[in-house]
Amino acid sequence: MARPGFLPRRAYPYTSELGTRWADNDQYGHVNNVIYYSYFDTIINAMLIERDLLDTQGGDSIGLVVETGCRYAEPLSFPDRIWAGLAIRRIGTSSITYQVGLGRTGAESIAAEGHFTHVYVDRETRRPMPINDGMRVGLADLILPE
Repeated sequence: MARPGFLPRRAYPYTSELGTRWADNDQYGHVNNVIYYSYFDTIINAMLIERDLLDTQGGDSIGLVVETGCRYAEPLSFPDRIWAGLAIRRIGTSSITYQVGLGRTGAESIAAEGHFTHVYVDRETRRPMPINDGMRVGLADLILPE
């Protein structure tokens, strides 16, 4: 079975730049695989905060990660600057699946592509709660066409 290709950079409607850190490299001289998940978490939450869709201290709901995955195409390493692209695969009743692409700033290739699914829950009870209309409207421009 053929492995599907990565989304091209132009498919990601939201982009940002991240910096690698000295501690991101492992003994093989490249960014360790678990660090990519930190990059995913960083771009998603930075976008939500930037758009006023996440109040980390007092909001009624919080997003808990219930599924994540990553495919790697080429290594990144310190001191690379990273281009990060973000899109939304699906918005459900209480969940959002985010799509993230990472690559070197200035390069066209995608080094890694992954997904993160958040289930939004009540901050106190940790029970799922519906995604509100404000969040749906605030994220509408990031949804990938089917």
